[in-house]
Amino acid sequence: MKYLLSLFFLLCAVISVNAQKVKLTLNLTKGNTYYMVSSANSNISQIINTENNKINLTTSFKIAFKVTDVIDSVYNMEASYQSLSLKVRTVNGNAEIDSKDSVNKGIQSEIGAAMINKPFNITITKSGKIRSAENVETMIDNVFNDFKQVDPAKKEFIKSQFIQPFGAKALKEHLEMAGSIFPDGFVKKNKKWTRNLKLESTITANLKTNYKLLEITNDSFLVHAESPVVTDNDAGESMINGLPVKYHLTGTIVSDIRADKNTGWITELKSKQTLKGDLEIQDNPKVPGGATIPITINNEQVTTDK
Repeated sequence: MKYLLSLFFLLCAVISVNAQKVKLTLNLTKGNTYYMVSSANSNISQIINTENNKINLTTSFKIAFKVTDVIDSVYNMEASYQSLSLKVRTVNGNAEIDSKDSVNKGIQSEIGAAMINKPFNITITKSGKIRSAENVETMIDNVFNDFKQVDPAKKEFIKSQFIQPFGAKALKEHLEMAGSIFPDGFVKKNKKWTRNLKLESTITANLKTNYKLLEITNDSFLVHAESPVVTDNDAGESMINGLPVKYHLTGTIVSDIRADKNTGWITELKSKQTLKGDLEIQDNPKVPGGATIPITINNEQVTTDK
């Protein structure tokens, strides 16, 4: 009888958790520091002159976000990179930037190490919308200006390698992909909603993401997200390795996002991205007449809070 009563109360507790309505929002505390630790592995396949040119790109970083002020529904944060790394593997050779091993990995890793603990500013709303990511490029510029021994032309090329994965657009994209999960009003398990998001770091695309609340526990909630991706053909060109390019891609992004129930801060995000289409190199002195390259991108990303 005692066992049956215990089982009954356990079932009641489970039913109560799953039936409850919750308000999903950021609820951060002034003075506290929150962390984002992210790693992404991308496999890129390009068909150039009938040959399959494969590239593996691994990016990782850790960022600290200290809440310096809360004004109405907006959090002001002082952010700083705690570590960053970038590894590129191609058939023609490999390259690596690692802020934790600046002694052995060359000038680019020295520059990466110099970026650690350099502050910049983030403002984010309680609904997860990034209002601004300020002074990121200024911080990077100031770091590069201290390396006067580097040839100016080479310095600009290296700087572009840093800004693409670690600059303001990329950072804002990382934060919004993680933080745009919050719906309006109260929701319960299996509730669905949508959010619009614009990618602008490497490719330009307008996303309409479909969310579903999969689980509510005593200390967290789990959201599933699916986004069809179609690049914006009207967007301007991007600069990749000094070449003007435009992407024409379609695909999907599928994510599972777990967040702390009390703070709303992401504790784990797992995402898979599959894109396929063409990379169009615009007419330029290095590639007269331009070129169109079939390309496939498979990317996996994991983000945690520690």
